Parts: sequence; structure tokens; C-alpha cells
Amino acid sequence: MSVLISNSQTRLEINPEKVRKTAQAVLNALACPDDELSILIVDDLRIAELNKEYLEREGPTNVIAFPMCDYFEAEDDIRKPERNIMPKLLGDVVISVDTARKEGEKAGITMEERFTQLLVHGILHLIGYDHEQTEAEALRMEMKTNELLKLIGGVPTDSLL
Repeated sequence: MSVLISNSQTRLEINPEKVRKTAQAVLNALACPDDELSILIVDDLRIAELNKEYLEREGPTNVIAFPMCDYFEAEDDIRKPERNIMPKLLGDVVISVDTARKEGEKAGITMEERFTQLLVHGILHLIGYDHEQTEAEALRMEMKTNELLKLIGGVPTDSLL
């Protein structure tokens, strides 16, 4: 397994080894410790460009996930890959530190704590969770996010996502 990190922003200091260890802990908890994940750390300008280009949405957002697999829901409530473009490659998670900082301040938590929440959220998108489908799926994703955050010592989301 490898967690690849690219930090293209210069506004805030990010510890790539801590991000890598956090991502690995999440992947371990999701029973995919050998899968590959790319994390791109950007500013609001760059994530707004990606948001427009790939999602046709205006302005910056906090996190965008680009999965390399399509998933289906199995009877045992475990997500299983349906179509895998490249085996063991989960995809990319792009996080804006500018938005993470603003949202963290608003929520009374640090940028690092908010960044961790967004990282977990993005990884869940890569394995098939999608809060934009239904309210039930949004609740399920929030519960899984908080379960993982508790496991890795993160701060619960309180519906920030």
C-alpha cells in the first residue's frame, strides 16, 4: 500500500508524514490496507478550478474525491468493487487547506482537525459512500465518518460535511 501526497499550496504548513499515517489508519480500519491512495493538498483557487472542470460547480469546496472504482452494496453492508479501473488503486482525494481552515475556525476546531475530518470523508467517497444521494445515505456516511474519527482520535464532525 502506498499513500501518495502532493502539497501544491504554500499558505499553511502540513505534515505529510502525519497525513500519510492518518490515511493509512483509515485504510486499515476499512479493511483495505494495501490499496493505493493519492492525496492532493491545494488552496481554494485550485480546488475551485477542479470543482468547475469536473463537477461543473462554481467556487471552492472543501474536498473532492475521484474514485477509481464503482461500488455496490453487498448484503453484509460491506461495499464491494463492481468495476475497478486499476486494482488496488482507490483514487484521489483533493483537500483545500483554505476551506479547511475557515470551516475549522467556524466550528471551533483547528485546521488540522478539520483536515482530518475531510480526509476521512474523502476516503469514504472513494469506497462508495455518497451523502448526496439520499438523507439515509448522508446519515450513514456521517456515522461511518465519526466511527473512523473516533478510532483514529479525531474530532467528530457534528454535521459539518
